[in-house]
Parts: sequence; structure tokens; C-alpha cells
Amino acid sequence: MSAGIITSAYIAASVLFILSLGGLSNQETARRGNLFGILGMAIAIVATIFNPGVGNYALIIILMVSGGGIGALVAARVQMTAMPQLVALLHSFVGLAAVLVGFGTFLDPTVEYFDIEKTIHSIEIYLGVLIGAVTFTGSVIAFGKLQGIINSRPLTIPGRHLINIAIGLACLWFGWQFISMAGLDAGVSPLIIATVLALIFGAHMVLAIGGADMPVVISMLNSYSGWAAAATGFMLANDLLIVTGALVGSSGAILSYIMCRAMNRRFLAVILGGFGESVSSSSSTTSDQQVISISHDESAQLLREADSVVIVPGYGMAVAHAQHPVSELTKILRNNNTDVRFAIHPVAGRMPGHMNVLLAEAKVPYDIVLEMDEINDDLPETDVVLVIGANDIVNPSAQEDPDGPIAGMPVLEVWKSNATIVLKRSMATGYAGVDNPLFHRDKTKMLFGDAKDSIEKVLAALK
Repeated sequence: MSAGIITSAYIAASVLFILSLGGLSNQETARRGNLFGILGMAIAIVATIFNPGVGNYALIIILMVSGGGIGALVAARVQMTAMPQLVALLHSFVGLAAVLVGFGTFLDPTVEYFDIEKTIHSIEIYLGVLIGAVTFTGSVIAFGKLQGIINSRPLTIPGRHLINIAIGLACLWFGWQFISMAGLDAGVSPLIIATVLALIFGAHMVLAIGGADMPVVISMLNSYSGWAAAATGFMLANDLLIVTGALVGSSGAILSYIMCRAMNRRFLAVILGGFGESVSSSSSTTSDQQVISISHDESAQLLREADSVVIVPGYGMAVAHAQHPVSELTKILRNNNTDVRFAIHPVAGRMPGHMNVLLAEAKVPYDIVLEMDEINDDLPETDVVLVIGANDIVNPSAQEDPDGPIAGMPVLEVWKSNATIVLKRSMATGYAGVDNPLFHRDKTKMLFGDAKDSIEKVLAALK
């Protein structure tokens, strides 16, 4: 394949990737955006494989078939509840790939650069390895927290910010040593040491972040993986990889910034692992208070008499696979001339857009799925709010407890409605580990049990 054809294919793939990002920005066009991305990646892979500099096709085919088979198997088996963990794990692969490519490029005896070109190439390798190492361990820790292998509470150690600064300064020093070293043997030691430091920093950074902020962490790691891919593109002199990595990195950074603003967090604190420092001062004050339980028939009666209903989905809905019964409940209420809308918090679930994907899967109309800022002001005029498996995103202590782990985080003010029905399995705390005073308020009714089973029983009572 000629260089001109390869360049044209890369340009076409880049355009398709941009169209893919544009499509993914809206629910109605998300499927089309995915198709654009798939087509762009297919073109990119074919053009790269038939590059004159590529050989050993037997090994390439074996690895592609093996990797594709594993990917298809995982995609077919993974549950929507485990999608955040899968995304975090895939980010770790990108980071690890950047580290391995960096070392491979540095140790390749056939690649020679001189003078300023050597300096630039060394910088590319060093940055690619550092970003990749941070992405790798950070994503592995994020996977562990999301999977429940690692405690979701922030792990803070004394002087951790000083430790991070020391690691950063050490990486700068070893970077200077690596770039200034002329020989292969002399340069490998500072690269290895800096890689170990970056691996430690990535793990330390995410361990210090609390569970309530994990959706932002996933978005942040997505950005890191993009920059790691872009750095790999520079190392391999692959223009498409540079463009693709930059697109992923910049879009992930923008999404992280938007989510930080929605959560009243500082963007710099995310990058430096600054979340989760505070300890709740009121998390134990609600433990002895009473709650008001409600039956399925009583819940159905409240919904039947309501003129307006807002449904707030959370991770518990995903765990119970309750999105389809919720969709059917929505149809019945709307047929009864009830104004039904969904309120989506920016960090509902454990990754950006988690609830939107679940509701789209259940064929919930896009036009009644609203973001927090669009619906919060309407909640005082709402007859019934149905909270399905959500906890931290409807916790009034975010506004009332200035020293709590979620202090200052904007939440859905469901307690302002005429009545709130909360579906939960038990009185256990949410992912942030904070008790919720909402459950003990006079206008809140608790419907205990599995969310799917509870909704199905409410449906039966409505019919």
C-alpha cells in the first residue's frame, strides 16, 4: 500500500473519530457515533497492517484473532453494572502498552537519532512511559475499588501531598538524567527508576480518592490513557495515533472538568488525587432515628394519584437490573396522564453516562431524561419522587455538613418534593460510606427490597 493511500486512510479515520465523538455527545446520535468509531478504527487497522514497514503477518493475525476473541467474549459476558470496572481495566491496558512501547523503542538497536532529534525522541519516550505508568496503576486501583476488592474509602497517609511533590521532583531529575545520557546502558537506569516512581504515584493518587468521586476518576483516567496513546504515536511516528490519542485525551479532560464543576470540585484536585480528605462529622447521627416504611400497594396508590412524578435512578437500579420494569412503569403512568421525568445526576452510577445507557437500553424516551440542572428547580412542585437505588446523589448532608466527604457536592434536592419514595435493599450507606438523613425525614417513605422485585410488585398493584 502506497504512502499516499495510507495517509488518505488515516485522514478518513481521523474524520470518522471526530464524527464519533460528536455523535456520542447526544443520546439520539450515540449509536451512529459508535458506528463511526468502529468504521474509523477498522480503516486505521487495515491501513497500518498494510504499511510497507510492517511484517510478520502470521504473528499479527494470531494476536489480533486472540485479542479480538477475548474482547468479544468479555463484551458478551459483562453486565452493565460491571461496565465501569471494564472501562478502568481497558484504560490500564493502554497505559501498560505505552510503557512497553516506550521501553521497546528505547532498546531498539535499529533506531538511531542524533543531536536535537535524539533529545526530542528521548523526551517522547520519557513522557510516554511516565504517563503510561501513572495510567496503568491508577486504572488498576480504580478497578479494584469499583469491583469491591479495595475499600472505597479514601486511603490518606500523613504528608501525602509532600510525597507527591517529592515524586514529581524526582521524576524531573531522572528525566534530565535520562535525556542527557548518551549511551543505552547509562540511560536505562533513570528510565526504570522513573517508571517505578510513576507506578507508585498512579496507585497513591487513586487510593486517596473517595468512592463518591470515582466517576470523575474514570473520566480522568480516560484522559490519561488518551495522552499515553498520543505519546506512543510520537514514539512510533504514527500520525493517526497522535491524533486519536489527542482526541481521547482532550475530550476526557473536558468531561472531567465539566463533572468537577457539576460536583463543586476543583479540577486540579482531581489530577493530584486531592479528593476524599475530609471525614464526615455527622455520618453517625442518623443511625438511631426511625424511618417510615411503605408497602407496594401504598406506593402504587401514591403514584396513581400523582400529577407529576420524577424518577431518580442510581447504581442500585443497575445492580437489580430494574431498568426494564422502570420503563414499563413509566409507560403506565404516562398513559394515566401523569407527567413522568427522569433526573440524572452527573455521577449517578459509577461512570459518566451510566444511567443514560441503562435507560436507553430499556427504551425510555430521551426527551424525558433530564440532567440535574434541568430538573432540580422543579422538584418542589413535584408530587412524588421515586428514588431507585440512589444514595449519595440525593444526600442532603452534602449541603448541611460542611465537614463531610461529600460536602459541597450538588445533589438532587428530592426532599423538597411533596413525597419521596426510596427503594433500597437495606439502610446501608452509599458508595461514599456516608449515612443519608433523607431516609429519616417525614416526607420520605422507604420501600425495602430488591429494586426490580419492588417495581414489579408496584406495577402489579397499578394494573
